[in-house]
Order: sequence, then C-alpha cells, then structure tokens
Amino acid sequence: MSEHVLEAVGLHRAYGTVRAVDDVSFSLPEGGSLGIVGESGSGKTTTARIVVGLERADDGEVLVRGQVRSSRSSGRPQRLARAREVQMVFQDPYLSLDPRTSVEDVLRETLRLHFPSTDHDRRIRELLDQVGLGTRAADARPRQLSGGQRQRVAIARALAVEPAVLVLDEAVAALDVSVQAQILNLLADIREETRIGYLFITHDLGVVRCVTDEILVMRRGRVIEAGPTAEVLSTPQNPYTRLLLESVPRPGWNPEAITAARRAL
Repeated sequence: MSEHVLEAVGLHRAYGTVRAVDDVSFSLPEGGSLGIVGESGSGKTTTARIVVGLERADDGEVLVRGQVRSSRSSGRPQRLARAREVQMVFQDPYLSLDPRTSVEDVLRETLRLHFPSTDHDRRIRELLDQVGLGTRAADARPRQLSGGQRQRVAIARALAVEPAVLVLDEAVAALDVSVQAQILNLLADIREETRIGYLFITHDLGVVRCVTDEILVMRRGRVIEAGPTAEVLSTPQNPYTRLLLESVPRPGWNPEAITAARRAL
C-alpha cells in the first residue's frame, strides 16, 4: 500500500501539436494539501481533469492509495467506486447544481446513488452541519443561496461520497474576499477532521499560501518548480515563479515592467 493517497506519474496530454500536459508527476499524502499554480494555458486544469477522470492521459498513470485509476472501469459498481475515490469542486457551483432541485434533494440523490442502504436523513444533517449550513438551508434552491452558500453545497455533495481526494478547481475565485476566507477556513477544518487530501488548482498565490503544504508551478504544460509552499514562495528559484509573485498587485507595482519581463521569458 502506498503511503500517498494520490500519485500522478509521468502524465502526458496533447491536443494536436500542443502539449497541454508534458511529463507531470507529483504525490499527495493522506491529509495533505497540494497546490498547482500557473497562468491560463499552463496545463493545471487539464492535469486536474486527468486526475478526476474527465480527461484521459495519452501516457502516464494516476494512482489512488497505490492502485491505478483505470479509465475503463467495467460495470456500474466499478464506475461508482472509481467516482468515489476523487471528487471535484468547480469554480461556479451554480452551473453544476440543478436550479430546480433543493439542497436536500441534491444530497439525497448523491447518497441514494452511492450508499442506497444508509440512513440518508441522518447523513444529510451531518453534511449540512459539516459545511456550516445547517438544516434551515435544506429546502432552498440554488437561486435562493449566496455564492458562498452554493459552494458549501457543492463541497457537501462532494464529501457525501467520502472521497480520498478533493480536487478544487479555482473553487473560491468567484467569491468575495471575505467569503473566500470563510470557505478556506471551512476546508481547513474539514481536512483536519477527515484527513482528506486536497488538490488545489488556482492562479491565486494568496490562496496557495494559506491552504497548501506543497506547491507545483506549471508553465506550458510542464512543472518548472516544486517544493514546500513557504519555501517556493519565499525563495523562488525559477524566473517564471518570481514573475508570478511580482505580478501580484502591491504598492510600487509596475505592470509595464512585468509585461516586458513576461515577453522576455
């Protein structure tokens, strides 16, 4: 049995002549939090989609708890078991929630599919409490909820299947700063309680600094720098990583100089 809950080994994915993911490898320990950062087109989201199973790698493997995740699971039980291993929370939960379905029914449908013999009422109450919503939100439809509340519903739905890994693709990017902080604190509490592994996909270095232990920096499909988050962000070794840090607005920020530096890389 592997000591890592998630491993990616030599992932490759090309679209024609474009190498979207080019020999990407990483590992995530149980209860760990890994951030993958980079600009648009860096390959970070394609990597995440391969991990979840929404994309197929041309080469390489993804392993969960030491077992290869096959994209050709045969039979419904095998497909459901594979889906329970890794769950994904997207940037805009409104697009992934049925506007006609209440919060309770969203969770009940998920539980009925994966755990038909469990006490669904009790588990729904547990999930709502776990994400800080409470039973008062059970009857609400997505349009009746704030952005932060909808994201809590999306997190609850993902947690309902008890995954080993939760992939968060820009999961707080569309939220106000104060709500971002609430969701990140919630995720930190859940990780401490459950020992779930997090894979954060983001362009926001502030988010990475707050919630990840390790970081990968991607550019043009390749990992160009990796290591402990605090170390990489305080003493970056790659010029591109330094450019990402310098691109964060602050007093004395010079966007023209940053644009020129980007062209020079």
